[in-house]
Amino acid sequence: MASLQASFLLPSSRKTITQASIHVPKLPNLRVSVPRLPKTSTASLKLIEELCLNQPLNIIPPTQSPLTSHLHAILDIVADRVEMHNNICQQRDNWNSLFLNSINMITLAASVMAATAPAVGALGASLLGLKFSSALLFSAATGMLVMVNKIQPSQLAEEQRNAARLFKQLQTQIQTLITVGAPTQRDVDSAMEKVLALDRAYPLPLLGVMLEKFPKKLEPASWWPNSSHSDESKTENENAHFDGNQRQGSNGWSDQLEAEMREVVEVMKTKDAKDYVRLGNLVLKVNKTLAISGPLLTGIAALGSAFVGDWSSAGMVVAAAAGSLAAAVNALEHGGQIGMVFEMYRNSAGFFGVMEESIRGTLEETDWEKRENGEVFERKVALKLGRSLSQLRQLGAKSAAARQEGISMDEFASKLF
Repeated sequence: MASLQASFLLPSSRKTITQASIHVPKLPNLRVSVPRLPKTSTASLKLIEELCLNQPLNIIPPTQSPLTSHLHAILDIVADRVEMHNNICQQRDNWNSLFLNSINMITLAASVMAATAPAVGALGASLLGLKFSSALLFSAATGMLVMVNKIQPSQLAEEQRNAARLFKQLQTQIQTLITVGAPTQRDVDSAMEKVLALDRAYPLPLLGVMLEKFPKKLEPASWWPNSSHSDESKTENENAHFDGNQRQGSNGWSDQLEAEMREVVEVMKTKDAKDYVRLGNLVLKVNKTLAISGPLLTGIAALGSAFVGDWSSAGMVVAAAAGSLAAAVNALEHGGQIGMVFEMYRNSAGFFGVMEESIRGTLEETDWEKRENGEVFERKVALKLGRSLSQLRQLGAKSAAARQEGISMDEFASKLF
């Protein structure tokens, strides 16, 4: 074995060994220059140390005007209002569902007790427990219905939904104003007045400042500050006529566009707002009837359950029938959210009111150059009404023709709702 390994290790003199060599070309020397890092200064080391230790840095913010700072403060308040109204909306919407289910369960349970009491009495058992329990449940349902019908949780939730939406609109307006820059004191005061007007229109607490849920008649919602323009200036501006040839196209405005905006206002006032007020008053009457009927029926059922077994089956029939009707009325009123429908109509009528106020306020400015651009304003009005520009112009033309002929318009201004 050793001789075999030696034969492999030691070359024989008789054999010719061929050596193969592989020539690898030499790679060029590459010199990569790495830039030297600057020496860390004492200030840089201090900055890094403060960042690592999470210590506050005394960084001076970029300079901004005091008015912009005021707008930022108002913007923070508006964002907080949006969150508050959203949270309270969810809470009051839960109230509506929980009270609806609880009251109906209590009413139906009491009705079943009253209906089965004669059968229990026929077996020789005492009716006192069933009569007392049924009367107690009906009385509790009556008290709960009175409270729920007074506050109308579905209407409260709709108020908070509208408030959150309007505060979001105000938030966007303020953000745009800050982005564009150069705000004025009038812009700051206007933003604050809008916040306070929304707070008055949609109060958060229930006690003391809650909106009346059953007014004598529907009054359109008003969530904007009172206009400072006088009635005299309105009348003067409505009767004013400008030379269209001289001022045509000034800042996007013309006599034709002004006439179109006035016709749109007239249609909104006489058709849309009037129709929503009519529908709102109809829903208000229905809601009042249901709000009175529910507690009245549960009260009658409570009295009827007290006489179950005494006067034949009359007490049982009255209690069971009145309790069942009360559950149906409660389901229709709060399950159908009649209060929310009323609030929706009230806010829709208010929407046309704020549109009218916006258009009239713009037209009251006699200097066209100080107004918002006419073409932009026309497009905004068209989109808010769910119309195209051509449809808005056709509406103005139809309204003018109808007024000249002395007939009423058969078309509403809004196609959105």
